[in-house]
Amino acid sequence: MDIRVPALGEGADSGTVINIYVKVGDEVKKDQSLVDLENEKAVAAIPSTHAGKITQIYVKNGDKVTVGQSLVALAETGASAEPVGTHGVRPPTPPPAPEAPKMQAAAPQTIPGIPPPASPSVRKLAQEIALDLRQVKGSEHGGRITIEDVRGYIKNLQNAAVGAHMPVRQAGGRAPKPAESIDFSKWGPVKKEAISSLRKTIGDRMTESWTTIPHVTQFDEADITALTALRKKYAAAYEKKGTKLTVTSFILKAVVEALKKYPKFNASLDESTGELVYKEYYHIGVAVDTPQGLIVPVLRDVNKKSLFEISKSLEELAEKTRQRKVGIEELKGGTFTVSNLGGIGGGHFTPIVNKPEVAILGVGRGKLASTLPVALSYDHRVIDGADGARFIRTLCETLENFKEKEVKIMENGK
Repeated sequence: MDIRVPALGEGADSGTVINIYVKVGDEVKKDQSLVDLENEKAVAAIPSTHAGKITQIYVKNGDKVTVGQSLVALAETGASAEPVGTHGVRPPTPPPAPEAPKMQAAAPQTIPGIPPPASPSVRKLAQEIALDLRQVKGSEHGGRITIEDVRGYIKNLQNAAVGAHMPVRQAGGRAPKPAESIDFSKWGPVKKEAISSLRKTIGDRMTESWTTIPHVTQFDEADITALTALRKKYAAAYEKKGTKLTVTSFILKAVVEALKKYPKFNASLDESTGELVYKEYYHIGVAVDTPQGLIVPVLRDVNKKSLFEISKSLEELAEKTRQRKVGIEELKGGTFTVSNLGGIGGGHFTPIVNKPEVAILGVGRGKLASTLPVALSYDHRVIDGADGARFIRTLCETLENFKEKEVKIMENGK
């Protein structure tokens, strides 16, 4: 008979083979695990519905299979294997409908008595903390378990325990109250407008960033007298080449110099492994004000661009964003964000970090005395206050001492 993929649970009709525990010739018992299937929800160990001998295996690791598809052929104990036709095709025999296996959120079961693949150091750690490695899903080839897999499993257990025994809390330690609908029309005329899906997405992300990242905001001011003079001197030359020389272009150039000096600001915190990921590329998100809300497209490889190239690319990207023609990939992969509200007005403000980045620069409107207000918000889990002060001072000094050669347009148009 053929052992087939059973129903995998509500909403799951397929899976990927990640482990095969048997080979042709093996004797198996009823309910013994044959293969592991993984889908977007969990991992399921597919058991044998009968005792017998494996005569054929139809799948291999990495194969995607659907409900009802044959996995292995089994000759029941006490019966000879079915004869195979001249073309090697075994006529299918519908097996009794098996019960859906219980999906495990943590990991698949392994064959009793056979430990899962793992290095000696991982086994030693598991022994020290009394962890059964059979409950951990291995991420490497063949299901091999790594230290990171163990850490992730323990973190999931901790999160589950906290969720089961403690109420979810907001900043300040208060448990959130259920949303309450208020009839504001009792006090006067009102007008209602549905919140757009974009606005909801922005709100959700900002809420997540604010509630999960311990924010600190550093304020300073940059004397941009010399920079303003350079901008006025070369503005016409830039316009002749088809673009505008804006303060934002200077800021992006200065930001990259500060990021190179303080690479921690260009990093991300991998909360699943507890590692700090330093990025060796400089993709800067720039907040663009649109009728649909604030959208942050990403200007890539700013470190490789001249000031003219930055100005031209920034103008094109901002226009695409306002017209809602920016692609989804152009909104991903940023390493640091700049939000310049100087064109609107106002001074210092406290921008919210754009997770998974660890810092964001807010820029206000320059004053008549040519001082530019800047505000740097950062993730205090990653960045100390002293480093924040050094970064923003470096940024200001770069803006205050901008070199004219960086502003000049080269012969090749760059």
